[in-house]
Amino acid sequence: TMAEERRSPAQYAAAIDNARNRLIAFVESCTAEQWQAAPLEGDPRPVGVVADHVAHSYEYLAGWMREILRGESVTVNSDVVDALNAEHAAAAMAVTRIEAVEHLRRSGAAMSALVADCSTEDLKAGDGRVERLAQIAIRHADDHRTEIEAALAALTNRRLS
Repeated sequence: TMAEERRSPAQYAAAIDNARNRLIAFVESCTAEQWQAAPLEGDPRPVGVVADHVAHSYEYLAGWMREILRGESVTVNSDVVDALNAEHAAAAMAVTRIEAVEHLRRSGAAMSALVADCSTEDLKAGDGRVERLAQIAIRHADDHRTEIEAALAALTNRRLS
């Protein structure tokens, strides 16, 4: 559970960087065909759009964290996230690998810097929502990467059999 994942701000920041770097390494290893493929069942987005989506999510997660840290009320629910994701998917269909990697580096670095600058008390802001958003930032990159890696491997295996 998320409560069992408690870390210091510096540990969260390092974990965000590590997950982002694993995604960047995966993105850089994709063939042109893989980059354009949409291997996820029920998800029409190509690999490139999903990778850039993670970069985009760092931006809105960090925005929510800043609002919470300022004591503002933040509404985060599946409708809000779905709308952000749909808007991003429509805008990012032509994203290049270089653009996605740069976006991941820039937005991921800003996200980890924000978390690193937090105090342990800051992580507890908004009834622990700042810490939960940091945890989501870590898992989000890894979850998408592993899901895509598995889907691409399954596609390759089907073609070979």
